[in-house]
Amino acid sequence: MEISDYIEQVDENRREAFRKLFETVQENLPPGFELVMQYTMPNFVVPKSIYPNGYHCSPEEPLPFIGVAAQKNHIALYHMGIYAKPDLLEWFVAEYPKHMTTKLNMGKSCIRFSNAKNIPYALIAELVSKMTVDEWIELYEKQLKRA
Repeated sequence: MEISDYIEQVDENRREAFRKLFETVQENLPPGFELVMQYTMPNFVVPKSIYPNGYHCSPEEPLPFIGVAAQKNHIALYHMGIYAKPDLLEWFVAEYPKHMTTKLNMGKSCIRFSNAKNIPYALIAELVSKMTVDEWIELYEKQLKRA
């Protein structure tokens, strides 16, 4: 499936919010990440040309970083770096209430937005800009060594 097809299949009540979130990520990521369909959603990855080892769970796959998905009841942003870097997570959790009046709905690396009209795009733009490809690779490899 092409990314444009994925976006067109998003429920029309959430499609514009999804598109804006997707574009916010795409426009604010540091250079070097590549956009692919991975795990049935648009994913920004470290291409194998930069990190040939790929993802340890599936070495033939590029190293995932950020995914954007339209789920049944929410729009999700999967940010692998926020899970791997406690300082980044702490920053995000502290900043969230400055941008939103709703409670943060978050799993380990998944930020869920159940109200498509209430997404903190400026905060997401800042979040995704905070980690370069090289920083993500370094952090990822440190996490692998600990495991």
